[in-house]
Amino acid sequence: MKKLSIACAALFMATSVSAQESNDPIKLTLHDWSGQLITTTLMGEVLEEAGYNIEYVQADYIAQFAGLKTGDLHVAMEIWETTGREAMDEAFATGKVVNLGETGMQAIEEWWYPEYMKEQCPGLPNWEALKDCADAFSTPETAPLGRYLGGPVTWGGFDDERVEALGLDFEVVHAGTDAALFAELEAAYQRKDPIILWVYSPHWAPSKYAGEFVDFPAYSAECYNDASVGLNPNAAYDCGKPRGPIWKVSWAGLSDKWPNAAKTIENFTISNDEMGQMVAEVDLNGKTVADVVATWMGANKDKWASWIAK
Repeated sequence: MKKLSIACAALFMATSVSAQESNDPIKLTLHDWSGQLITTTLMGEVLEEAGYNIEYVQADYIAQFAGLKTGDLHVAMEIWETTGREAMDEAFATGKVVNLGETGMQAIEEWWYPEYMKEQCPGLPNWEALKDCADAFSTPETAPLGRYLGGPVTWGGFDDERVEALGLDFEVVHAGTDAALFAELEAAYQRKDPIILWVYSPHWAPSKYAGEFVDFPAYSAECYNDASVGLNPNAAYDCGKPRGPIWKVSWAGLSDKWPNAAKTIENFTISNDEMGQMVAEVDLNGKTVADVVATWMGANKDKWASWIAK
């Protein structure tokens, strides 16, 4: 029986290797926010369950496209419509990077303020209210200008350009990390201190804290690319950020080298609610990404097993 089991195991591994077409590692990129680490680790675990060799590579959110074009990197699990659209379109145009479809999550990334700030700036959420009450958001370091706490510089988002284009009396200060961004929100919220900052969804913050996103003029591609379009005829970015899907993208050679892996990644889908709950487990309850992913996989075996291409 033991010899038979070993023989069966060997046959299984041979079949798995044959299905992969390559034993080389599939390189998945890691960034600097908990949701992306969860999404990528989850995808990596599923691919390992399917018999693939996985390697995780730390990479800059926008700069990673250089590696995806050359094939030095293979898969990026979260490109947000809100901040990654331009880099994604440029990469697709080369033919060296391809779209593997939506993750199932819908993205919002925008200026956000706690509900208590409406007492000091009652015209909110209309963005024009910020013209009259920038001082309500000032700090000793920025006064008389208001302070907008942006995400890490590597996230993009054009907040500096938006402030200038819309004539807002705000100074953009970038948080060093995702953790620092939300630690500052927590501290301000507890003390009812003035704050306006970059908040995104899917995330636990919009559920934990009472607040609203600012209503900027509606986004359009022309607003970003043509200065003559929008409220300010002399500047681009005089509008809000785009909203929409979070995408999966890959090196164009992925489907040739690992065809079933590419299909498996295409099949991946998860909801905002599921992701928000997992991010909360990591950021609020102190669990590791690995433990949170393992718990989700244990409770959703039928779902992730259905992603695996046969």
